[in-house]
Amino acid sequence: MDTKQILKKVRQIEIRTRQLVTDAVSGQYHSVFKGRGMNFEDVREYVPGDEVRTIDWNVTARAGTPFVKRFTEEREMTLLLCVDVSASHFFGSQSESKKELAAEVAAVLAFSAIKNNDRVGLLLFTESVEKFIPPRKGRKHVLRVIREILFFEPVGKHTDVSGALAFARRILNRKAVVFIVSDFLCADFSKPLKQLGRQHDLIGVNITDPWENKIPALGLITFEDLETGGQIEVNSSSHRFQKQWTKRITDRNAHLKATFQTAGVDLVSLKTGESYLLRLIQLFEKRMLRRK
Repeated sequence: MDTKQILKKVRQIEIRTRQLVTDAVSGQYHSVFKGRGMNFEDVREYVPGDEVRTIDWNVTARAGTPFVKRFTEEREMTLLLCVDVSASHFFGSQSESKKELAAEVAAVLAFSAIKNNDRVGLLLFTESVEKFIPPRKGRKHVLRVIREILFFEPVGKHTDVSGALAFARRILNRKAVVFIVSDFLCADFSKPLKQLGRQHDLIGVNITDPWENKIPALGLITFEDLETGGQIEVNSSSHRFQKQWTKRITDRNAHLKATFQTAGVDLVSLKTGESYLLRLIQLFEKRMLRRK
């Protein structure tokens, strides 16, 4: 694609997602991902009902009357988007590929973050970390994030979620909100998932395609693994094949769900060709209820 086409695609995503942010997601994001720290502002005289633990004993001793500390919530946060750009994300049986869905979801989260005055960073990974964009604020920065997810050309083809999680853990000095966006077609990553989840507000976004979950009965078809290049011919109309495929996907989904549950990390699954908005809102509502 030439520069004009790239800018047009990015602009289309901006128009769609910014409207969603304005209408539905922004308030939810603001409520769920509040600043974790508290900044000291000043002191004032104690009044009945104030918490005793907020008394500033040094000022109280000097003034001879009780004074309490006043704090304001530290609103500014960092949102880090860790996005899988391995070869399997080029697949899409619907109107969009998994990579395009990942870019649109990332755009919704990023625009919600900058509306919340948060900083947004991007980490693109395959079997290695391909690109890291430090967190910044502003619309232009978010547009760059979208462009990179859509049009970045990775060197690697495979997926290593463990490496991406370990890298994020090394670079984040303060507590952040981290979304790991992937199809998670990779080796076990339970240990780094648990480690990063202890230190940061970590959420998994599982990007799938309907054909990955249920292959249509189309007779003899050739499968190609986009990450290894391996091919195999199967009879997709075979009852035995359909049964084996269903079991394989069911087992994989159950294992993925258990991995996140054991680590204490939320996971939301999104499919290409389907609306992701409701699932994101349900995720935010679930987190708000848990906080209350």
